[in-house]
Amino acid sequence: MEGLPFLPGNTFTDPTHNKFHLSQTLGYKNGYALAKRPEIGIGGKPIVYNQLNESELDELANFNPTLTYGQAKQAPPQDFIPAHVAWDKKVLRFRAYFKQTVHESPNEYYRVRPVDIYYYLEDDSIAVIEPQVDNSGIPQGALIKRQRLPKNDRGDNWHWKDINNGINVTFYGRVFHVVSCDKFTMDFLESEGIVVNPPEETPVDPYIEQRKKAAAPRTFTTPSSFDKLKQFLELDRKVLRFFSVWDDRNNMFGEVRQFIINYYLVDDTLEVREVHLPNDGHDPFPVLIGRHKIPKNRNDVPSSFPAAVMEHSANEIKEYFTPKDFKIGQTVNIYGRRFLIYDLDNFTKAFYYQHFGITDFTPMDVKGVSKELPKMEIPPYNSFGTLEDSMQSCLTLIPKPPKKDFIKLLENDKNVLRFEAVMDTMRPEDVGRRFIISYRLADEMLSIYEPPIRNSGIIGGKFLEPTRVAKPNSTPNSPVYYGPQDFYIGARIECFGFRFIIVNADQYVLKYMEEHAHQFPGTEAWGSGCACKQVLAQLKRIAITDKPRVDEMFLRYNTARTGYISRENMRDLCYRLQLPVDDDVIAAVVQKISSDEQGKISLEDLRCFVESS
Repeated sequence: MEGLPFLPGNTFTDPTHNKFHLSQTLGYKNGYALAKRPEIGIGGKPIVYNQLNESELDELANFNPTLTYGQAKQAPPQDFIPAHVAWDKKVLRFRAYFKQTVHESPNEYYRVRPVDIYYYLEDDSIAVIEPQVDNSGIPQGALIKRQRLPKNDRGDNWHWKDINNGINVTFYGRVFHVVSCDKFTMDFLESEGIVVNPPEETPVDPYIEQRKKAAAPRTFTTPSSFDKLKQFLELDRKVLRFFSVWDDRNNMFGEVRQFIINYYLVDDTLEVREVHLPNDGHDPFPVLIGRHKIPKNRNDVPSSFPAAVMEHSANEIKEYFTPKDFKIGQTVNIYGRRFLIYDLDNFTKAFYYQHFGITDFTPMDVKGVSKELPKMEIPPYNSFGTLEDSMQSCLTLIPKPPKKDFIKLLENDKNVLRFEAVMDTMRPEDVGRRFIISYRLADEMLSIYEPPIRNSGIIGGKFLEPTRVAKPNSTPNSPVYYGPQDFYIGARIECFGFRFIIVNADQYVLKYMEEHAHQFPGTEAWGSGCACKQVLAQLKRIAITDKPRVDEMFLRYNTARTGYISRENMRDLCYRLQLPVDDDVIAAVVQKISSDEQGKISLEDLRCFVESS
């Protein structure tokens, strides 16, 4: 049926069709009635029409019958519309701002003043309007009345093509920064082929924000219910003690130093005390940081706070140190110093167990962290001056004289031990040279004098000035000097490469050793031994050590031919030979020669005694 032509006799009525109304051909948009093409036919039947594709629509859009078939009819001229009618009430609106510097004001340095720039397309005039702000104290409104604004000194004026988002425009010497525009302005610029920049945000005026905060409803904090009197009564004299170290080795001359941090629970104050060791090289000031409440971050204050003229108060400090900030192994920063906590005392451990439930209080080993202080190395002795004088130049910058034992100087003033010695040498010209060795008890100095002998070929006199002489086996860094106990008859003394054998001593030496026997352990019989050696040396000096002379002296007193001589005979013998005849000397000599209880001396014993010299 649908393909039959619409002619009489080919039409049929549908009995089921009961709607014959026409569809609406008027529409409304923004309150205006507009004609539209019907979408539904009579009775609500769909209208069949061909749908064009995109290519066909483009071809129809570009189809111009005049180009194909020629001008059929002259088109009537369009009516002339003047500019003031075509662009009437069409205004471009841009939002902008400019900064105004504020002089001599402690509250603000500059102001951000937003404005609206109106561009009238009718006559290319521009007006700049500043919105009114309550209680601003600034004359606001029309900053620049509507007019054409000059762009440069060549006579050009500002045009809407010169204005866009994100650029600066200068009107009469004042710079305005454009941040955004409304939708009509954006559509107009885009329709004219201008790419509109993305909008920006107007910066906030700090003074306006400060005024808003001041005008905002104030909130008050209810005071804490913490009772300070209760804190004083319960926590007075209760102090948390933390053992810590400050590692300052990164700085020049820095080291690891031990400190004790005391936290007073009664008022939440801190103090830091230094642990001093003997000869640690630090000034003996016990307190490094005095007792007061210490903030965690002292520099965390507002930038506008005048720190140059005011001290920080509780209003600027946001947080102070509390007991929960201290633990073993934790590093706390107190005024730029990093303290490592390595141990606690027993009261502090109990406090943390009761209030924080901490049970692990294993101390840290900080001995390995400490840096060993460099020890002063004494240079080797350079043999200039005495060892004590050279040591003073190593100990102080300005050398001082070595300290003397004034008590010893006063007790032993003018006490000198004198000994007779011969030089122990292989050189024949030095054999037989005799010397006087003087040992001063006051300052332990040794001097050697050689008595001059006529026609000996050797100039006598001072052989050694008074000086302290070290023993041969002692080191220069720890020398062992000769003492009184090192001088006795038969002793060998080495002095600066020269060796001497002591062969005699004066009577004062024997008397001094007897009076001070407790100062010389193991020398109880030193007096008798010296006497015996003195007798032997005198016998050797007078050359009676040969056997014939010994036999002659023995037979002179052995008149009864008993084979023995008595002690009295020995005393007379010593007297004739100008030897010491003191009782103790004779007794020591007789005891040295013979072992008989009655003191009898045989010829063989006398020979052995003389030969031992």
